[in-house]
Amino acid sequence: MIVDIDLKVLDGGRRLPFVEDFYTIQGEGRYTGHAAYFIRVAGCDVGCPWCDAKYTWNQAQFPPVDIETVLERVGRSGARLAVVTGGEPTLYPLGPLTARLHKMGLKVNLETAGTHPVDGDFDWVCLSPKHKNHPVAAAFERADELKVVVGCEEDLRWAEENAARVRPGCLKLMQPEWNVRETAMPLIVKYVKVHPEWQVSIQTHKYMQIP
Repeated sequence: MIVDIDLKVLDGGRRLPFVEDFYTIQGEGRYTGHAAYFIRVAGCDVGCPWCDAKYTWNQAQFPPVDIETVLERVGRSGARLAVVTGGEPTLYPLGPLTARLHKMGLKVNLETAGTHPVDGDFDWVCLSPKHKNHPVAAAFERADELKVVVGCEEDLRWAEENAARVRPGCLKLMQPEWNVRETAMPLIVKYVKVHPEWQVSIQTHKYMQIP
């Protein structure tokens, strides 16, 4: 659910609608296995039916707060890597948040569906395109990692459509849709064996039973 937010309320990104923040282990993608501090913002303009963070969608439930409230907890954690996720974080100006995180000595990664241009200074951008709301062109230009969720054969074609738009050297990952992983995984394995430019990504945090 997306509601209009007065940009004055966000104070240029110094206030954001945070849902939650926590220190855990990154469970998927290039940084799988790395300790990371997750910063999750509210609001999504995609709304995937299989989303495991639907509680973030209703933006109205999470009034913007000063980013310092989260940064204080990040500092206490001892984390060296921060991951900004959602919801859809590119709905907001993220420059002040990423600048402060870098000043604190953290690397800063972004997880996005790419529905808006990326704002902020990120060390690694994971683009996970969705059928319901396609990424903007600028998102492909910023992507360091293309992570496509695969649930059926049509998603393999969708993956290649998006792969054709990323820059050379972008890491290409296929990840099984969790709810149909038993049927999706064989599709992915078969495909990657024929197309080795792709790699398999697994949601290892779900097997570890951590957030």
